[in-house]
Amino acid sequence: MSELKIVVTGASGRMGRTLIREIAQGSGLTLCGALEMEGHPNLGLDSGTLAGMQPNGIKLTADPLTLLAQAQAVVDFTTPMVSTMLAELAAQARIVHVIGTTGFDEKSEARIKAAARHAVIVKSGNMSMGVNLLAALAERAAKSLPDYDVEVLEMHHRNKVDAPSGTALLLGAAAAKGRGVPLDKHWVKARDGHNLGPRAEGSIGFATLRGGSVVGEHSVIFAGTGERITLSHSAEDRSIFAHGALTAAKWGHGKKPGLYAMTDVLGL
Repeated sequence: MSELKIVVTGASGRMGRTLIREIAQGSGLTLCGALEMEGHPNLGLDSGTLAGMQPNGIKLTADPLTLLAQAQAVVDFTTPMVSTMLAELAAQARIVHVIGTTGFDEKSEARIKAAARHAVIVKSGNMSMGVNLLAALAERAAKSLPDYDVEVLEMHHRNKVDAPSGTALLLGAAAAKGRGVPLDKHWVKARDGHNLGPRAEGSIGFATLRGGSVVGEHSVIFAGTGERITLSHSAEDRSIFAHGALTAAKWGHGKKPGLYAMTDVLGL
């Protein structure tokens, strides 16, 4: 079986470099392109060297059309604007698009959904297999404990730009699904002041912490009368996200076009 040809976007960033190392170390995969934004200072540099390895001959470019034309999958941890544009290009090229980007607005979500009519798009707020198992457990717990209060607590490094994190929203959505309610009608993303009143019945709360170099800490707390259950996950290395994303790319190759999630990849 030939190796799956993959383009990595944001190739000089932390996740991009991690993906390039994972591809080099894995089986059944080959790096065929490394994409960066126009004007980036690392354009033209060798992607292997940037990833801390021996040169691999794949230089960073800002030309997505050329790269995607020769690829079978693109793996993308960038920004909502870039990811939305790449989804439409992936639809034209009929290739797999794995999206680990978070922070999309409704308009971007709609454009990605439209692109998925012609491409296999695997999109998740977190590509970790462990986090997606946590989400499945949170959904089950929320369904089994309908009277318990649900709170989602997350912490990330100081440079993370969106809050709550995509993973926190993924976990909140899982709890809401377990309750059979829409998350956006029940979430509480911030609490401040002295006149809040008691906690709203059925709400799903979010608490956000930022600091240091934390890769990712997430907990879903189910608080009842006299007891509390906490489901949690700790990310210790970004390689878990890269491994999950590459697993999704291999899984998606040959599938029918559609918008999929990591729960589909894992059979959850």
